[in-house]
Amino acid sequence: MGTWATGPFDNDVAADFADGLDEATPERRAALVRTAPTRALRAPDGLDHSVGLPTVAAAALVAAQCPGGEPVTSGYGPQQPLPSLVELRPLAARVVARALGPDSDLVEGWCTYAAHLAGRVGAAARRPARARAPVPGQDTLF
Repeated sequence: MGTWATGPFDNDVAADFADGLDEATPERRAALVRTAPTRALRAPDGLDHSVGLPTVAAAALVAAQCPGGEPVTSGYGPQQPLPSLVELRPLAARVVARALGPDSDLVEGWCTYAAHLAGRVGAAARRPARARAPVPGQDTLF
């Protein structure tokens, strides 16, 4: 497995996931984004790199569509347009919690940044559920 930078698609596993999205029909892309987190949540023996890295990538795609989410600009990310992933926000938030959990390989060694990124992605994915109308004259944290 190769990793060349710190973004959610800057590793072989996530880049392969992005290639699969690009090769899929437009109608199938949202289902593929849903598959990675669903697989991670069902993994009985912990979250290894082969399951965890595409999960972080999928969560990054969901988070990019959240208010204040960072767009995925990596040349290794999907190049084809994605449908709305709004309905996947709760799933993305749950899987990020799993990616940061004690049974996840993403919080060890060179994957420390992936864990950091997962935390940022999770915060963006949870934001709509927590969002409230700002109080006039009061700054918001997120």
